Amino acid sequence: MSLGTHHGGHEGGVQANVGEIVTVADRVRGAIETVIEGKPEVLRVALTVLLAEGHLLIEDVPGVGKTMLGKALGRAVDCSVQRIQFTPDLLPSDITGVNVYHQDRHEFEFNPGPVFANIVLGDEINRASPKTQAALLECMEERQVSTDGQSRTLERPFMVVATQNPSDMEGTYALPEAQRDRFMARVSVGYPAPQAELDMIDAHSAHSPLDALAPVTNAAHVRDLADQVRSVHVAPGMRRYIVDLVNSTRTSPELRLGASPRATLHLVRAARAYAALDGRHYVVPDDIQALAVPVLAHRLLPSPEAGMERLSAEQIVAKLVSRLPVPGPQ
Repeated sequence: MSLGTHHGGHEGGVQANVGEIVTVADRVRGAIETVIEGKPEVLRVALTVLLAEGHLLIEDVPGVGKTMLGKALGRAVDCSVQRIQFTPDLLPSDITGVNVYHQDRHEFEFNPGPVFANIVLGDEINRASPKTQAALLECMEERQVSTDGQSRTLERPFMVVATQNPSDMEGTYALPEAQRDRFMARVSVGYPAPQAELDMIDAHSAHSPLDALAPVTNAAHVRDLADQVRSVHVAPGMRRYIVDLVNSTRTSPELRLGASPRATLHLVRAARAYAALDGRHYVVPDDIQALAVPVLAHRLLPSPEAGMERLSAEQIVAKLVSRLPVPGPQ
C-alpha cells in the first residue's frame, strides 16, 4: 500500500461533501447488489464512472449479467433510461434520431433517438457496424447530437453503459480505437462465486429482482454530487504521477499504441470520484493504482512481441504501475 497525504484545501468550485457522496453511493450500491451479487469491485468502478461523468464499457462472455448490471444502475437512479440493442442492421439515425417532414404543416420535426436519456444502455455494442458505432462518438465526447446542421445538447447526467462480447466471438466487430478511448473505464463482470450462484437461483426463481428495485436517488442529486467530486484535491505530485504513468504506456516496447491525453484527464476525474467514495477530499496513489487497469488497459494495443508472449494489456499496465516510483508525502 502506498502513502497518502492529507490535504485540507480544495480546488475551487463547490466543496465536496464526501459524507453525502458516500451515503448516496452506498444506497445505490446496496440497491444494485439486490440484483448483482458478489461483484463489489465492479460496482465500485461503475459508481466511480457515474460520479466522474464518464462512460462505462462492460466486456465479458454472454450470460454473466452485463446487461443486468446496466439496467440495475439505471433503475437505482430515478432518471431517464433508454436501451439500444445493437445489431448489424442498426442505422446511426436509429440512435441519434431523425428529422421527419410533416406534409400538413410543411415543416420538419425532430424525433429524438434513444441517446436522449440520462443513462443509455448500449447492449452488445460491438455487434453493430463501425459506422453505426460512430454515431455515439459526438454524444460521448461533447454531450450533444448534431443532425442536419443543428446541435442539440444532452442533459446531465449523461452516461453510456455499453456491453460487448469478446472480439473473438462470432458476429462481433472490433470497436474502433476512437470509440474505446471515449469510455472512461472497462470492467469485466466474470463468473459468480459458487455461493453467489446458489443465491441467484433462489432470488431469480420466482421473479426478477430487477422488478423490485426502487430508485434511491435522482438525476438532479447525481448531478450535484458530480459537481462536488470535481473539487476533490489532486496534489501536484499526484498529477505528475498520473502523467508519468500515462507516458510510460507511450514509451513501453510492449505496446504499439499508448494512452491518449484524454486518458490522462479520465484518470484524474476517476481518481477524484474514487477518493470521494472512500470519504476523502484528496487523491492518494492507491486511487490511481486501483484505477490504472480499468481506465487505461482498453485503450492500449500490445506489440506483436507482447502478443507472442501472451501478455494482455491489463498485465502490461500492472507491470508499468509496479515499476513506477510512488510519490511520497507532500
